[in-house]
Amino acid sequence: MVISALIRELLFSHDCVIVPGFGGFIGNYSPAIADKGTGTFSPPLKKISFNRNLNHNDGLLVGRISEAAGINYGDARSLADEYASGLLKKLNSGEKVMIDHIGVFSRNHEGSIQFEPDQGANYFLGSFGLESFRMESLEVYDVRRKISGEGMRDPLKRAALRRNLWRAAVVVPLVSILVAVSLKNDLFRSKAEVSSMNPLLTEEFENNKKALEENTIIVPSSALNNNPVIEEKAVVKPEAAVVEETAIYGVITGSFRSEQNAEAQAALLRNEGFSPEVTLAPNGFYRVSAIKCSDIVTARIKKDSIRAKFPESWVTKN
Repeated sequence: MVISALIRELLFSHDCVIVPGFGGFIGNYSPAIADKGTGTFSPPLKKISFNRNLNHNDGLLVGRISEAAGINYGDARSLADEYASGLLKKLNSGEKVMIDHIGVFSRNHEGSIQFEPDQGANYFLGSFGLESFRMESLEVYDVRRKISGEGMRDPLKRAALRRNLWRAAVVVPLVSILVAVSLKNDLFRSKAEVSSMNPLLTEEFENNKKALEENTIIVPSSALNNNPVIEEKAVVKPEAAVVEETAIYGVITGSFRSEQNAEAQAALLRNEGFSPEVTLAPNGFYRVSAIKCSDIVTARIKKDSIRAKFPESWVTKN
């Protein structure tokens, strides 16, 4: 049995392994290192140092010897003492003592024990399979020097570039304004908000867009600011009758060609605590009404709260 092999085994799982009567091996964690000067990258490691004063028996090495050799504790202690005595005997005779993969021991001119650890040994389990490597630094490439050195030598090229920059400075803002105006007009023309978040709503939404526009109600900002004067504008067909003063405003959450889809959304509304109604609209679509209100302001407020889960909701006058 080789006691030095047991010492190496214990160093992987313990930060201190003491050889009774000789000294203790201490493992010190060192993080990964990146040397910019040499381009070398080293993984984390556990450096081993030696302390001659840690020579008492803590039972760790003796217990491992007893377990490995299958002997009692007393015999294991005797083997550990013999191992320590052998190391000291060689050092006292002026020899150097090397423990494989741990380091080399020697005495200096003052008689003190000197320890030189093995630089290639790493007892940090987290670095298993990792080795140091070196990477060559990339050549510095200055793009500005390339442009100023070659691309800008010709004065004609500089003038052409300056003209192109002026053209871009004029054209880009004009294009941006045209796009913004176009988008703004499209937003004002559209009276319904389209969203693809709810599959039940988007299935029939495009086919029903005309029906939505025919029942859209425009409310000025004064109604939302508790202004007693409320203006209403309903887009109706020419043959439609005048709206009665006792009109009821409904919050419609969807309009479907399929009655099954309409009933499915009504079930969702019931789970949310509403009392929905499914009615057949003049255009042949099935409309789902979540709630009915007696005034437009309340209907708008209810619509805004319902839109959190049903974003295509709108207000209509019954």
